[in-house]
Amino acid sequence: MGIVQRMLMALMAATVLMALAGFTPVRPGVPLQFPRDFGAHHGFKTEWWYATGWLTTADGKSVGYQVTFFRASTGQGAENPSKFAAKDLILAHAALSDPAQGRLLHDQKSAREGFGLAYASTGDTRLKLDNWRMERGADGRYQVDIPASGFSLRLTLAPSQPVLLQGEQGYSRKGPKTGQASYYYSEPQLRTTGTIVGANGREQAVNGITWLDHEWSTQVLDPDASGWDWAGINLDDGGALMAFQIRSRQGSKIWAHATWRDASGKITHYTQEQVRFTPQARWRSPRTNAEYPVATLIATGDVQWQVAPLQQDQELDARLSSGAVYWEGAVTVQRDGKPAGRGYLELTGYYRPMKL
Repeated sequence: MGIVQRMLMALMAATVLMALAGFTPVRPGVPLQFPRDFGAHHGFKTEWWYATGWLTTADGKSVGYQVTFFRASTGQGAENPSKFAAKDLILAHAALSDPAQGRLLHDQKSAREGFGLAYASTGDTRLKLDNWRMERGADGRYQVDIPASGFSLRLTLAPSQPVLLQGEQGYSRKGPKTGQASYYYSEPQLRTTGTIVGANGREQAVNGITWLDHEWSTQVLDPDASGWDWAGINLDDGGALMAFQIRSRQGSKIWAHATWRDASGKITHYTQEQVRFTPQARWRSPRTNAEYPVATLIATGDVQWQVAPLQQDQELDARLSSGAVYWEGAVTVQRDGKPAGRGYLELTGYYRPMKL
């Protein structure tokens, strides 16, 4: 490696360190504490609450939905006492996946935190962005109210099993360095009831199952990472499967992990050598020209899970809020050729390398 290349790498490393200065690092061995960790963690750079699920209408129709709230620290104004200082941004996405529409119904919002108009509270899950809300009650139930443009969601998510800690008791590695990690837990098998309003403008009662993720971090991705493939699956037998891989800009696997809680409650963690994503079918977006592996085979050790989309076009364009374009959609899962569950697949970095 020449001196110019070494200087450039040193400059890039220094820039990353400067950008992360003042934020709390993610370290192994820090136990998660609830209900405190259901709430926001303002010392960390990035945080999100991510609910995805399958809903069934009264007439038996299946649709998918997702609601995501983000808290992103700007790194500016930490010592500024002004209420107008833009210390944190609150962003949110919501989408309804209805095959009758042929593509996602999607909306997004963003605002600086403050003045009671946008916030992510500490102590428990209390999220607000304009008139969008997600709140966790003392009974553990989440109330989700999203009056979006073109559709709306009003749902109650009720826990049916314990919190699932990802990685090493909630410390989830995302790369070869210990700092490339997040604190991460999931709440699978949330029994879901409520109402939705779709593109036809008609309110419908629904019920179903939701998967909820909460992650917070300061430095998640390796500098060479382009994005990730992630799946959260509520299994039909009451179990839960989470699997992800972080991809390099050349398409190779940088890191991977999977967690399987079976019907008996036994939890098995799979290392990066044991987790493989093998594309089975690809779909090219007519809007962005990005190509996504929308059907994939996920291997966790010797077990293979066949993932197929509810509909191919589930591309989400969030350039007006978080700045990303990615595929995020409802999927079915088979094991050994037999139906095994339903969940969501997220594919990032196929349009452009993902930045957090």
